[in-house]
Amino acid sequence: MDMRARQLLEKLLRDGDKADAGVRSRAAALTQSNLAAYRSERSLQAKESFETTMQAARAQGAVGLTWDDSQEGNGFIKRVDLVDLRALAGFLGHTPLADALTDAAAQFAPYLERFPVLNDVMQRWAQLRKVRTLTPASVQDWLDAVKIIDSARDAPPDAISVPIREASYRIFKDSKRIEKLVGPVDALLCGSVEAVPREPVAVWEELGLFREEHPALLAGNVIVRRKRVTACLDTPYGGLPAASVLGLGSVPRQVMTIENLTTFHSEAKRICAEDVLLIYTAGMPSPALRAMYGRILREVPERTPIFHWGDVDEGGFRIAATLAREARAAGHTLHPWRMHPDDVPANMRRKATPYVLGRMQHFAVAAGWSELGEAVVEAGFTVEQEGLV
Repeated sequence: MDMRARQLLEKLLRDGDKADAGVRSRAAALTQSNLAAYRSERSLQAKESFETTMQAARAQGAVGLTWDDSQEGNGFIKRVDLVDLRALAGFLGHTPLADALTDAAAQFAPYLERFPVLNDVMQRWAQLRKVRTLTPASVQDWLDAVKIIDSARDAPPDAISVPIREASYRIFKDSKRIEKLVGPVDALLCGSVEAVPREPVAVWEELGLFREEHPALLAGNVIVRRKRVTACLDTPYGGLPAASVLGLGSVPRQVMTIENLTTFHSEAKRICAEDVLLIYTAGMPSPALRAMYGRILREVPERTPIFHWGDVDEGGFRIAATLAREARAAGHTLHPWRMHPDDVPANMRRKATPYVLGRMQHFAVAAGWSELGEAVVEAGFTVEQEGLV
């Protein structure tokens, strides 16, 4: 097959898909401007090679050809019209978009209840839009992403984090497979095709996977019970394996989780001498950190205030909803700290889309903060926590 002709026929196929998807109003065709390089060809052999491929496509019922001269073969082809999209896809060895979407729908069907975002993925594909750079040809990547998440969630909640390549080999017999799937795993975890992509380390830590394991950071004048040691946290903070923290040996007057590291360091230095327990979540907390959080809260009196300070954005409220679920399971109610729009200086605000605001409200409600969710939608902006220190 002549490569120049093939490239143009693939363009014709893409334009045909766009027309079918409703994102192109004109019928798919190759005009003289598209055929300019061929029409200026001086090599008879190259000209005939191009025309042979086009004629072969026509013989398959895929395209119609219009020549300069009414007698075919005289002059050059001046227009190529798409006749049958499916026939052209077959001629080029491609799967028609409609067939690819049907196949994706069938393979995604068992997982739609748990991962409804897959419906949005297919809708994007139907509009010829990629999701995390992935096309309908990536169905297996999404299925493998589901497998990664399910494997992580099946692990005991207080399990020690697992090196990512060990987990990858255990699941796929390929030590590097998981690291190639950060895009679909992130989208499935966030439940959104529009969420801002996170750094890989944040995605993997949410699942309890790591390249180099990081300790849980805690601060405050609080006694912590561990497997071998019961002692007061050092100043300005201490780093401990989350699984080694069994509970508390003293009663803090307040517990606060903090999403971002810069804010945690600032607050740790400021109040490390007070009987307040600060816990750095490192973004979305890992399974081990969530289990540690639950153990701590179950030993804290019900009247103790439990706060979370995070970003006033979609990710921040999603983290809050996750922590609120852990707090409820331990018999507490999580409250927001400095996450109301009124706490945000005007110069720190960034306008948010209605979609993002809706997602923020959804997670705010899930956290038990319905009034805050309404205030966020009304305010119409987001802000990162570091701007509020």
